[in-house]
Amino acid sequence: MEVIDQWTGQYASALQTALRLTQSEFAGQLGVARRTVAAWHERPDVVISTELQRVLDTAYERANEATKLRFVRQLQASDAAEANADSGVALTVAIAVVTKGSDVLIVCRREVDPSGITWQFPAGIVKPGAPSNAVAVRETLAETGIHCSVHTRLGRRVHPRSGVNCEYFLCEYLTGTVENRDVSENLDAIWVSRADVTRFISRDMIYPPVLRALEEVQ
Repeated sequence: MEVIDQWTGQYASALQTALRLTQSEFAGQLGVARRTVAAWHERPDVVISTELQRVLDTAYERANEATKLRFVRQLQASDAAEANADSGVALTVAIAVVTKGSDVLIVCRREVDPSGITWQFPAGIVKPGAPSNAVAVRETLAETGIHCSVHTRLGRRVHPRSGVNCEYFLCEYLTGTVENRDVSENLDAIWVSRADVTRFISRDMIYPPVLRALEEVQ
């Protein structure tokens, strides 16, 4: 269990996200003004007052285990982004486009991504020094129970909506039965026909080399 020695704007914002509350709802739960919560997002390094430290302690202690797990993951993602920023390297996400015959693997996020997409290909944050292809394979297994291997690096871009560096890998299915292993982050994990993938993910949001790879004849 995460032990919070001192609540900062970053920690409070992470708790709000983990609880799946809007800023207004979170403010109402804590008994503070919405602008206070907004300020925490704007100033992640600010140390919160002693009185509100206790209120946040209570909110955290009352949270269920799934919420606490989301809280930890939110902090890990923030730390990875900060580490990349400190090193002068932009945040990178490795994306696995896993195919099995005429099907492709996708997951449904519980929360809407900054890109506005709900259905996505399995992906994971690449920490400094980590090989992107290994992250793509590892995160696919962690999220879906599917073992795969990288076939081709499809390319890299800055996502048009989220602004995150995305590195794409075409992967081959090896073994495993698809299942939603990351229930705190995802609602579902499924195989869909390559021909139907644009019913789940808008065509204009799919990296063109990914589209071309999925549209190729077997």
